[in-house]
Amino acid sequence: MIRITIRAISCSLLLLLSFSLRAQNPVPAPAQTGSVLILGATAHLGNGSVIANSAIGFEGGKLTLVADATTIRLDRSKFTTVYDASGKHVYPGFIALNTNLGLAEIEAARATVDYADIGQYNPNLRAIIAYNTDSDVIPTVRSNGVLMAQVTPQGGTISGSSSVVQLDAWNWEDATYLAEEGLHLNWPQMRTFGGWETGSPEMKKNDQYEKDVQALRRFFEEAKAYAQQPVPEVKNLRFEAMRALFNQKSTLYLHTDNVKTMQESVLFAESFGLRSVLVGADDAWIVVDFLKAHNVAVVLGKTQSLPAREDADVDQTFKTAALLQEKGVMFALSNEGFWQQRNLPFQAGQAVGFGLPKEAGVTALTLTPAKILGIDKTTGTLETGKDATLFISEGDALDMRTCQVTAAFIQGRTINLDNKHKQLNQRFEKKYRQ
Repeated sequence: MIRITIRAISCSLLLLLSFSLRAQNPVPAPAQTGSVLILGATAHLGNGSVIANSAIGFEGGKLTLVADATTIRLDRSKFTTVYDASGKHVYPGFIALNTNLGLAEIEAARATVDYADIGQYNPNLRAIIAYNTDSDVIPTVRSNGVLMAQVTPQGGTISGSSSVVQLDAWNWEDATYLAEEGLHLNWPQMRTFGGWETGSPEMKKNDQYEKDVQALRRFFEEAKAYAQQPVPEVKNLRFEAMRALFNQKSTLYLHTDNVKTMQESVLFAESFGLRSVLVGADDAWIVVDFLKAHNVAVVLGKTQSLPAREDADVDQTFKTAALLQEKGVMFALSNEGFWQQRNLPFQAGQAVGFGLPKEAGVTALTLTPAKILGIDKTTGTLETGKDATLFISEGDALDMRTCQVTAAFIQGRTINLDNKHKQLNQRFEKKYRQ
C-alpha cells in the first residue's frame, strides 16, 4: 500500500513537472486586430530589392503598404501600433526546407522521433499528421526569423509526402499552410557504406543499384497506369497518394548527391512527365549546365560543411550557391535536421561570404523556397496583398554576430519570441550573479 502511494505521488509530481515545463512554451498568438506600421527600417523585400528607409503596413494579416518612406506622406495616427525601426532591418519570414522540425524532439529518445516508418515504398505516409506544434524546438527556430517550414518525412526509398506549415499554432490543422505539397524519393545510391560490423567500413560499390532503379521504375509505371483510371476497381492507397504527381499538382523531390545519380534521377522524373526538384545535390557545381538545360530547381544542403569529394576545393560548399546564381539555376538554401534550423540564416551568410550577393542570399531563404513549394503568390516577399509574415532584426539577419530578432509576425499575428534557450540563459544569469 505504501509502495502504491509513493508511486502515485511520484507520477503526480512528474505530471506536474511536465505541465510546468510545457507552460513555458509561448502561447500561439491570436489573429491580428488593428493595423501595424513599421517605419524607418531597411527592408529586404526578398526579390532582390532593398528599400533603405521603408514604410511597411499590414492589417488583417495582409501587407497593405510597402513603400519608400521618403516618397510618401503617412498619417501615423491611422495605425494602431507603430514600430520605430530606424537603423534596423526587416525581412520576409525565412522558410526552412527539407526539415523534420516538429517530427523529432530528442534524438536519443525514440518515442519523440516520428519522421520515418518501416518499408521502402511509403508514398501514402503524411508527415503533417505527426507534426507536434507543442515542440520546444519550434520557438528557438522562430527567434532567428524562420517562420515557415516544409515538414518532410525520411526513410525508405519513397518516404511520403511533405507539408508546409507556419510556425505558430495550437495543432497541426491550424499550422498547415499547404498540405501534401510534394513526395520525397531517396534515389538509390551507387555506393554504400559497408558498416563497422562487416569489418569493411569504407564505401563500396552497390551491386544492387541497377536492380533498385529498375524496381523503382516498375513501381512508378504501375502508379502511372493506376492514375490513368478515373475510378479504379480496387483502391490502392500507395498509388492514390501518387496520383497528384502525374498531373503535376504535386512535386517529386529527388534526394541525391552524386553527379550520375542526380542526372539519372532528373531524367527518370522527366520520362514520367513529373515536376521535380533536387535536394541535397552536393555535386550540383559539377553539372550546372545540365541543371540549367533541364530547368531543375535545387535545394542545397547546409553550406557550412566539408565537400563530399576528396579532390574538391575545401571551400566548395561555401561557393556552390554563387556558382548556381551565376549560371541562372534556381536554388534555395537549407539546413539539416530540426533544431539546426535556428542556424539556417547563417548558411546563407556563409555563401554570401564566398561570392553570393547578399540579397540573393535572402532570396534563397524566402522567395525561391516559396516558388519551389508553390506558395509564392501569397508569401515569400514583402509585397502588398501578400501575407504579413515578416520579422525585424537589430542587424544583418544573415550574420550571427548581428542577427537579433526583436519582433516577428506570422500572417499579421505578433509572435512571442520567448523560448527555452532564453529562459535557461536568464535562469543561469541570475544564478551566477548571486
